[in-house]
Amino acid sequence: VRMNGNDFMADGQGRDELREYARALANRAGVDAICVNVGWHEARVPQITTGVPRGAFAYLSRGIKEAVDVPVIASHRINDPDTAREIIADGMCDMAAMGRSLIADPALPEKAGQGRENEIVHCVACAQGCFDNLFNLKHVECLCNPMAGHELEAAADRAEQPKAVMVIGGGAAGMNAAIAAADRGHRVTLYEKSDRLGGQLYLAAAPPGRGEFAQLARDLEEQVKCRNIDVRFNEVVDSSVLEREKPDHVVLATGAEPMSPPIPGVEMAHVVQSWDVLVGKAYTGNRVVIVGGGAVGVETALFLAEKGTLSGETLKFLLVNRAENPEVLYELCTKGTKQVTLIEMLEKIGKDFGKTTKWSMLQDVSRFGITTMPATRVLEITENGIKVQAEGDGGPAEEIAADSVVLCVGAKPNNALETLLKEKGIAHTVAGDAEDIGRAFEAVHSGYKAGMQI
Repeated sequence: VRMNGNDFMADGQGRDELREYARALANRAGVDAICVNVGWHEARVPQITTGVPRGAFAYLSRGIKEAVDVPVIASHRINDPDTAREIIADGMCDMAAMGRSLIADPALPEKAGQGRENEIVHCVACAQGCFDNLFNLKHVECLCNPMAGHELEAAADRAEQPKAVMVIGGGAAGMNAAIAAADRGHRVTLYEKSDRLGGQLYLAAAPPGRGEFAQLARDLEEQVKCRNIDVRFNEVVDSSVLEREKPDHVVLATGAEPMSPPIPGVEMAHVVQSWDVLVGKAYTGNRVVIVGGGAVGVETALFLAEKGTLSGETLKFLLVNRAENPEVLYELCTKGTKQVTLIEMLEKIGKDFGKTTKWSMLQDVSRFGITTMPATRVLEITENGIKVQAEGDGGPAEEIAADSVVLCVGAKPNNALETLLKEKGIAHTVAGDAEDIGRAFEAVHSGYKAGMQI
């Protein structure tokens, strides 16, 4: 039987009541095993998204295991063998259930059993291809596994004529293009201008609760290594490199670069790009105004709003020692040291989040005290702040005091090298953000498709 360990709903069933229900199932109904689910779609506690820690709800299976004599199965956000082994070894459950983890990598159990755990591609709990698709009445796909939902058409048949393939850019699109091309039997060389692979996946991993995207970067890098793809770090491809290597086909996956809006004052020293803030290249003062309330703007706002809040380790220490009452601890966990204001021209913020993720992100925006100003136009950036006006009403301008202004107004493709490829008559494909700005999902799928079509 699959049952909840906690409904997480007002007037719903809690832990104690559900433990009694589990005991009745085991003792009176004769069930052979109990799989512990959690929550409801309407619950305000996130259950399946990236911000939920691995194995977070194993405490619920533990509570039921202590009440029954039949095997108990833990579920939710168990995406790696180590987490499964740990909660079983610690007596939290007898077995671990995985769902989306096996969409991301159907061979996960086989790899774990054969000592090949380094080859596992972990589910990042983004929900972009699975639950978001289901809510849009589409079949299941996967950000991490571009073959999921496309198993028949995506089979990697060997190419009749192996080619020398040059992939330029080592982000999500570039690595997937290299992987697909190598699986087709081509000789692949992957060029990355920096000293590591991953690209914007590490940028996506910077906001709070998004660290799984860094895991995906490492997983894809391992897939590249498994295929013995020749990786050239710290090398910028130019005309001389093309002439030296003479590739048969080039995949241009050089990503994007942040846009700078035509706002008076945008060149001032206290104006910075969100990408630089997220990777630690730029810092902000305590009063921060963020221009742009899409997904990156919201994530940057949360990244800054959490500065100065308690870490998980510190919170546990204070709780165990009863150093402060729970309400004080909650405030210390949600009230940081920065005053963050988020400005968006559209009527709603977070427009480019999927349905599965959006509600929890906006819930956190409220919890962390971020001031939101939708339907607001930026008129000018000044030395002391930023001037704005409500969109469409022609009312008076308002100046918001700010020590720092952070730009989150989108990105543009970085594909200038395509002109050179055309001039030289080199067969090529543009993939990922270099072709069209999108999410990590689109980058992965675009890159894989580019590699498969060579």
